[in-house]
Amino acid sequence: MNLHPELLTLSQTADLIRRGDLSPVALTEALLVRIEQLNPVLNAYLTVTAETARREAQAAERLIGTPEPPPLLGVPLALKDLFDVRGLATTAGSVIRADAIATEDAAVTARLRAAGAILLGKLNLHEWALGVTTNNPHFGPTRNPWDLERIPGGSSGGSAAAVAAGLCLGSIGSDTGGSIRIPASLCGIVGLKPTRGRVSLRGVVPLSWSLDSAGPMTRTVRDIALLLQVIAGYDPADPASADVFVDDYLLRLEEGLVGLKVGVPHDYFFDDLDAEVAAAVRAAIDELARLGAAVRVVRLPEARTAWDASSTILLCDAAAYHRDHLRQRPDEIGPDVRTRLETGTALSGCDYALARRTQAEWQRRLERLFEEIDILITPTTPIPAPRLDEAEALVAAFGLTRFTRPFNLANVPALSLPCGFTQSDLPIGLQLVGRPWSEAILLRAAYAYEQATPWHTMHPPL
Repeated sequence: MNLHPELLTLSQTADLIRRGDLSPVALTEALLVRIEQLNPVLNAYLTVTAETARREAQAAERLIGTPEPPPLLGVPLALKDLFDVRGLATTAGSVIRADAIATEDAAVTARLRAAGAILLGKLNLHEWALGVTTNNPHFGPTRNPWDLERIPGGSSGGSAAAVAAGLCLGSIGSDTGGSIRIPASLCGIVGLKPTRGRVSLRGVVPLSWSLDSAGPMTRTVRDIALLLQVIAGYDPADPASADVFVDDYLLRLEEGLVGLKVGVPHDYFFDDLDAEVAAAVRAAIDELARLGAAVRVVRLPEARTAWDASSTILLCDAAAYHRDHLRQRPDEIGPDVRTRLETGTALSGCDYALARRTQAEWQRRLERLFEEIDILITPTTPIPAPRLDEAEALVAAFGLTRFTRPFNLANVPALSLPCGFTQSDLPIGLQLVGRPWSEAILLRAAYAYEQATPWHTMHPPL
């Protein structure tokens, strides 16, 4: 059978395997061949667990036709190398953790295994997840499948590149200031940062104890819903986990946009936009209105201050976590990450306290806004993917978090999905933001837009 795994979505694959129309063994072999062909160019994988994946595929094949098979039976996924997988090193993109062999699975890893997923390996990321280019000084840069001379975004850049290029059917990334949504936007896939506390962070190397979230990255919105259903839920062993009811994310996915109130904040979020990004996002807003959403303009000038406060909290938390690394092994940290960590050490307790106060005010501002609307719409990034050249990428990276980071500070869910392409065939992302725990509404709105547009059907020219 001549399989083309890059053309399959996660949901389609799960259905085909469940019906016995697709072999997990054949699919896994096809993906391993594709990884062997393309990973030397893309550098998305740091570790490929080929033999383990083959054994898991054989075990999955034996379960086909049994009563109530698990929801991800035989579906091949890969993990950002922040998540523990028992028996493998969790490098976090750093040579400092090259020998940090996990003794047990992260909570997310365990949930994926229980759901029947096959794990193909661990994916590249920006060093310590502290950056948005995935130009990793130790393991090499990951390249954007749409243009190999451009960055995929970060810090979950390996995840986004692998999903977009068809090197896995989905991934789990982390998001502290946009690290799921930014690479999703730049690589033309869907990425969800859930409400903080929705997905367990146990067994995930932290960046900021205050702002980290984990979430799914896939080709389509339905795939996001399916993965979120598996990984969401309370974990009493994770102090950041929240004991909040988990919705059925697939149940109301197709209910459409009629009745939903959508807010568009023209201040800040539409300042200094790339012209092609602005045009694509405005066209997407028009499409949402055509599909039945009630669209209105809102004001959020406080977002700029929220962005600054988020940076302060993130860098202070990161500097605290890496205090011993900075003292004992500074030369083993890449220059861009070391500079950020040193900036964090220079911030004061007063700086941190003021940022926390801004966080409380920003959260209350959004609470009041979401009494009037259901969803906030913004561009995901102000520009398409910048070039891989280190100097250009670092300059551009400063602005890539402008529209994502404020919503980490607010601890609200936010999703990026494709809404168009530039004339150079670079993807453009649309960001949907909701009130806490409203992932089901975000997915419903995103699905309605996705099904009315062709962007999710596009594939990189590999």
